[in-house]
Amino acid sequence: MKARYLVLLLVIFGVGFALGQVVNREPVKTSRMVEAPKTIPAVQLVSQPLEAGPLPGGLTTEETRNIEIFRQATNSVVSVRSMAFRYNLFSLDVMQIPRGSGSGFVWNDQGHIVTNFHVIDGGTAFVVTLADQSEWEARVVGQAPDKDLAVLHIEAPAESLNPLSLGRSAELVVGQSVLALGNPFGLDHSLTLGVLSAVGRELESPGGRTIRDVLQTDAAINPGNSGGPLLDSGGRLIGVNTAIISPSRGSAGVSFAIPVDTVRRLVPQLIEYGKPIQPGIGIRPVPDGRLPRGIEGVGVWEVTRGGPAEKAGLEGVRVGRSRRRYILGDIIVAVDGQPIHSRDELLDRFEDRGVGARVTLTVQRDGRKRDVQMRLVKL
Repeated sequence: MKARYLVLLLVIFGVGFALGQVVNREPVKTSRMVEAPKTIPAVQLVSQPLEAGPLPGGLTTEETRNIEIFRQATNSVVSVRSMAFRYNLFSLDVMQIPRGSGSGFVWNDQGHIVTNFHVIDGGTAFVVTLADQSEWEARVVGQAPDKDLAVLHIEAPAESLNPLSLGRSAELVVGQSVLALGNPFGLDHSLTLGVLSAVGRELESPGGRTIRDVLQTDAAINPGNSGGPLLDSGGRLIGVNTAIISPSRGSAGVSFAIPVDTVRRLVPQLIEYGKPIQPGIGIRPVPDGRLPRGIEGVGVWEVTRGGPAEKAGLEGVRVGRSRRRYILGDIIVAVDGQPIHSRDELLDRFEDRGVGARVTLTVQRDGRKRDVQMRLVKL
């Protein structure tokens, strides 16, 4: 029995010693600018700031254009490194260790950086590496899990920040040339080329909602490139690289990007409020799939007192006299003439219109349809 306890103590001591070796490393400094590591393993390559040297002869017009776009855009593309707390069970020391990495890009010269939400999810501290290889402590100022977007802020000088010019994803057509950029692991910038394969795709977000109007491209997304920009042939931002479906589990496959029109709408909200502003009419909808068979639309479960829906006469679900069954109230079947089939579609339509916009809802009650106008408010 004593030998068994002795073996158990030796095992516990060995595990504790191993954990101590793992977590007792130098933590990330919490100063405004984080120092770069003094030594780097030989298998890693550190890039120097990109210099626009002379181009070799014999390049095609398209090649020259791609090189010029890449050289200019890399000044805006950053690496985002996420850190997490780790506890030493024996010494009770709290350390920060690397958790993951991704890419991002400069939004403005005030220090705001845009990336994917899933790049920072679960992190407790963040480091942004700019194109000049300077590293900066970053803080999260806003996040939108339902759109897989997040905004960080760094205290870098304005002269070192180069925002990207914005395009319009609503004007894109299948077949356009696209360029996917990233700064994986902060070691070097990367570029892949392709075409816009499809528009209007749907993708499930980390928050569980469906992201609509997603861009699909055949440009390969390398590991660590999530959050990097997708550019058009004019060097304008048209999307944020966010996911890839790859049968080989590599960087080649079907890639997806959040459209810039969504980014353009949400990022100012994340900067100002820390989260997206949800326009609405003051209702709690019936959960999807709970309406009787054959009824399409979004049912109104209840209306908020004093909200636009109540003022417009919308009614929610009522309890029957026997109190054993519920009686449906209004069902929203269209917004501005566009059919609605789910709660997500309803929220998307409201988000597209924005707070203060006037919308026309087609509602159905007791088999009769009518149009009701109301103004969207901030929920």
